[in-house]
Amino acid sequence: MIFKNGYLAIALMSGLSLVACSNTAAGVQQDAEENADRASVGAAEATATAKEAIKDVSSATRDAAGNASDAIAAALETVDVKSALMADRTVDASHINVDTFHETKTVLLKGSVKTPADRDEAARIAAAEATSYRIDNQLTINPNP
Repeated sequence: MIFKNGYLAIALMSGLSLVACSNTAAGVQQDAEENADRASVGAAEATATAKEAIKDVSSATRDAAGNASDAIAAALETVDVKSALMADRTVDASHINVDTFHETKTVLLKGSVKTPADRDEAARIAAAEATSYRIDNQLTINPNP
């Protein structure tokens, strides 16, 4: 009888173990499915965030490239105007400073020239070189620079 009860106890324990294993396996599978769902949602959100970030970076890069291009164009205008002033034999450009501002499309002439006629001629030369820019002539007259 002891063996019979022992076998019964072993059989009962084995049955309970199988049920427990079955429940554990089902729980693990359910957890895996829920985690997969969460991962899928997380991946979709990460993808959307990454796409938005790429769009922002692309826009910022485009803006920076445009600004750099404008700044280079303005610097070229500065060189062109200063070169034209120096090449002109009627105006002494040694005391003329040329600055170009791409934001306002302005060429600024500062410094001094000997006569009012030189002042006007410097502005005319600058306007001829920088056709799409406004000329801000702040040159002063100094007969003995």
